[in-house]
Amino acid sequence: MTGGPAPDSPVAGPAPEAAPAPDDPRRSRRRPTATVLSLLLVAVLGGSAIFLSGYALGARVATTPGTPAGQEALWEPFWDAYRAISDQYVGTVDERALVEGAIDGMVKSLGDRWSQYLTSQQYRDSLQGISGRFSGIGAEMQSQPSPGGTPCTPLGPACRLTVISTGPGAPAEKAGLLAGDAVLAIDGAPVDGLTADAATAKIRGPKGQPVTLTIARGTEAPRDLTIVRDYIARPEVQSRTLADGSVGYVKLLGFSDTASQAFATAVAGFSGQGIDRFVVDLRGNPGGFVTAARDIASQFIASGPIYWQEDAKGDRIEVDAKPGGAATGAGVKVVALIDGNSASASEIVAGALQDTGRATLIGSRSFGKGTIQEWLPLPNDFGGMRLTVLRWLTPDGRWIHDTGLTPDIEVPAATTGSDPAVDRALQVLAAAAAPSAMPGASASAQP
Repeated sequence: MTGGPAPDSPVAGPAPEAAPAPDDPRRSRRRPTATVLSLLLVAVLGGSAIFLSGYALGARVATTPGTPAGQEALWEPFWDAYRAISDQYVGTVDERALVEGAIDGMVKSLGDRWSQYLTSQQYRDSLQGISGRFSGIGAEMQSQPSPGGTPCTPLGPACRLTVISTGPGAPAEKAGLLAGDAVLAIDGAPVDGLTADAATAKIRGPKGQPVTLTIARGTEAPRDLTIVRDYIARPEVQSRTLADGSVGYVKLLGFSDTASQAFATAVAGFSGQGIDRFVVDLRGNPGGFVTAARDIASQFIASGPIYWQEDAKGDRIEVDAKPGGAATGAGVKVVALIDGNSASASEIVAGALQDTGRATLIGSRSFGKGTIQEWLPLPNDFGGMRLTVLRWLTPDGRWIHDTGLTPDIEVPAATTGSDPAVDRALQVLAAAAAPSAMPGASASAQP
């Protein structure tokens, strides 16, 4: 299940600052780094110690671990509010909930829809989701302002959490959930105000436990569907041959820690059969690990940058292709398919293929997510954060955040019984192959 582009996790930010126009980015070339899943422990407002307003500065710092030196006055209202609630509120005070609310508030104050605080259970569920195996109902969901619309946030009357598909034999399919259904509430709690990721995290849960979804279907009255969760193994790579076995087609549904291995195996298998024309289908793929994006793009790009990453200080690091790709020869022709739901890691791959001239992009403009999130666990089973820590740019230094990638050839979305993007891809590959059969023609001519 996915909540739309993420996501790494698909994985929806504030209006970006103008993308920095790079000087030639290759002048600042460094060794690549590609760490996404952090093992760091971040202490935020650790413990429940508070201080009295009359304490001396030294005592105040000693009893408020985590208060940055020199910022005691800034944090004084927070601790005073905490003490007032703890000592004077006439209702029941759940101190754990207070701390979780404080962390959640800090993250929300960033105004970045990709940064999010996750409770302990939500954090575990999210990590399972991006690993490609999780416990849930087996449905793909996305936030949509209208049927077929691009992802939106937050959820509400004008932005519905919509079912895109259900897996064959999955709990969702068995319970009668259908593509096009809009999820209005989860276990009786409305989804309004949530992000798609937060809502889908609530739908996931331990195997064997039920979840009740209130859904709207067409003009029918809302209904409740109770679905018993189970383990879901999501195959992220689908492959077959097209055009009488002359073209290798690989559809990538995610970027988990195993997707890149399966993708490499599929490409190597086609290459071993003598196939040198490929269709890489990234449509509907919300992204995932950037390390997987690098590995996948490296199957077709022999050397040079796959993308650039830029940190909070503006420093850039070049992330180069990994050697040994199975289809990096000049005679290999590639078409990549994208649409408005191709995001994040999908855009890293598509942008690298486009900038290096290794592929023709066909379809519609991609989603436009140019940031990278790091998963930061918090101590004492307080869950963790998904925090935006980097921008990424294409090999040519383009930052596509909120603008997306423009395909080389625009093709409308598929209708029932047809797939015009695949049809157009086969035409492009056929035209690219034709000159090689002509006497004196260059085998490396670009489509």
